[in-house]
Amino acid sequence: MSPDFLRPVRPMIAGIVSVFAVAAAHAESTHGIAMYGDPALPPDFVSLPYVNADAPKGGKVVFGNTGGYNSLNPFVQKGTSPWQLRFWTHESLMGRSWDEPFTLYGLLAESVETAPDRSWVEFTLRENARFSDGSPVTVEDVIWSYETLGTEGHLRYRGLWGKIDSIEQTGPRSVRITFNDPDRELALIAGMRPILQKAQWEGKDFADAPLQDIPLGSGPYVIDGYEAGRYVNLRRNPNYWGADIPFRRGTMNLDEMRIEFYGDGTVAFEAFKAGELSAVREFNADKWNNQYDFPAVQRGDVLKTEIPHRKPSGMTGFVMNTRKPPFDDWRVREALTLAFNFEFINDTVTGSAQPRITSYFSGSDLAMQPGTATGQVAELLQPYADTLLPGTLEGYELPVGDGSERNRANLRKATKLLQEAGWTVQDGVLRNADGEAFIVDMVISQGSLNVVQNVGTIAEIYARTLERLGIELTVEKIDDAQYTSRMDAHDFDMTPFRRALSLSPGNEQRLYWGSENADTAGTRNLMGVQSLAVDGLIDTMLASESHEDFVSATRALDRVLTAGRYVIPIWSFDVGRIAHARELKQPETLPIYGDGPEYMPQVWWYEE
Repeated sequence: MSPDFLRPVRPMIAGIVSVFAVAAAHAESTHGIAMYGDPALPPDFVSLPYVNADAPKGGKVVFGNTGGYNSLNPFVQKGTSPWQLRFWTHESLMGRSWDEPFTLYGLLAESVETAPDRSWVEFTLRENARFSDGSPVTVEDVIWSYETLGTEGHLRYRGLWGKIDSIEQTGPRSVRITFNDPDRELALIAGMRPILQKAQWEGKDFADAPLQDIPLGSGPYVIDGYEAGRYVNLRRNPNYWGADIPFRRGTMNLDEMRIEFYGDGTVAFEAFKAGELSAVREFNADKWNNQYDFPAVQRGDVLKTEIPHRKPSGMTGFVMNTRKPPFDDWRVREALTLAFNFEFINDTVTGSAQPRITSYFSGSDLAMQPGTATGQVAELLQPYADTLLPGTLEGYELPVGDGSERNRANLRKATKLLQEAGWTVQDGVLRNADGEAFIVDMVISQGSLNVVQNVGTIAEIYARTLERLGIELTVEKIDDAQYTSRMDAHDFDMTPFRRALSLSPGNEQRLYWGSENADTAGTRNLMGVQSLAVDGLIDTMLASESHEDFVSATRALDRVLTAGRYVIPIWSFDVGRIAHARELKQPETLPIYGDGPEYMPQVWWYEE
């Protein structure tokens, strides 16, 4: 895009009036926007329904991350940054309510307009919106942020840029984005892009900036100290511009938040028990029930809080790299899934306290239904029937073991599938026709402990089972920087995997499973899915004009992904579990999404 195109427009007064007159004929400025229908909250809402609007400000908390970091810029592909930063230090034009499937309300923008077909969206900035240095957030900053993130930013931001036909200033504080793709969700995605300050990066390389070049944001918190790889300290900005807008009221209440980094989850848990951390999220139900009885809990200094939700399970487990043989053969992937003795592993690791994930959207209305595909789901799948794997149309269920360690019946089925795929046991070793041994290289990192708890124990049990098939499982434990490099280069056979999914799946599905990015370095399509059905169903889902059509398309997509056998699923997190210092309080009303990055600590507060 040329500099002339991006230069702020300086129209005559009559031109501005003309633009607004045309816009008014087709759209109406509103305080929020929903994927389907109207926002649940009225224009004069006081605060989000799941916050305490009168929550006190103050207090200091310390959280623990595993691994380390070598960047404080969460918006670029290079390096590893603390995941919390983009939620605490930066803001977008609109903010998401986690009590609705997909609705945005004004944040940096005071209002939003769209065309009836959502071919364009226009945002009007709040007059008092400011960066943390006190400078105003301008339309020029907005346009620069969209282009820069779309061309030099992290891959998660680049997809939108290719769907923007034009972006232009339409008034002193307004900007219009016109799309080249008939996709209703684009107007909402545009509202969620982080806004950075253009002036900060003049003469600097945004994509390759050093650690000390910390992106300036407009969010409630600023970084006021750090030591590379060891800690990051953030303080609430006393001059934060948005403290009183409805979307922010009752949120971001803590004065100081510090992130300490630990070598692994065990060390971090010991630090929490010793009172060095203020809160931890626990993903293992058995550990929650049996290891949270230390003295601070018994005294009441540490409280255990469970937070239910109504969101999809998402997918957690071990992903296979289908870009390389033999994992490009669905029969091999099914055999490896059969060999994963879930019932025995679940009993050993969690005491069978957590149910298994059954599909990508299990636990929600978007999940594929059991049995043969029927109705609109079957109609949507039919054009791709020749490319679909067994089980997609007729119904696919994960293998169920007998609960014993031997798991003989499933191993017999696995052996048969491996033989069909050209693998036979020779002198106790599974080999192909060329005599090559079947070796599975599982790559894990310090950060993997946050993805799959007890990953070492799971891998050990799995290795013993695979050995009975003549397969060798090797486990490579590497640091986070090496792990990122390996994943970017697709240099792995199997690795721990977690993909959280929402009640409003949209364009991010292309990043997760779309063919276009399957072979791109750093892609989020970690398994390398390349499927006409997946691509087509994502397009159908995004073009849906009714909630019913949207649900059918998502259920069809869920079938294709699940029957693809790309991930060996483990247990679902059917309830959020947070252990925390008793001084940390949370609202009584819970959002439908339950716990998540936008819940704790954002809506919690500190009270002696």
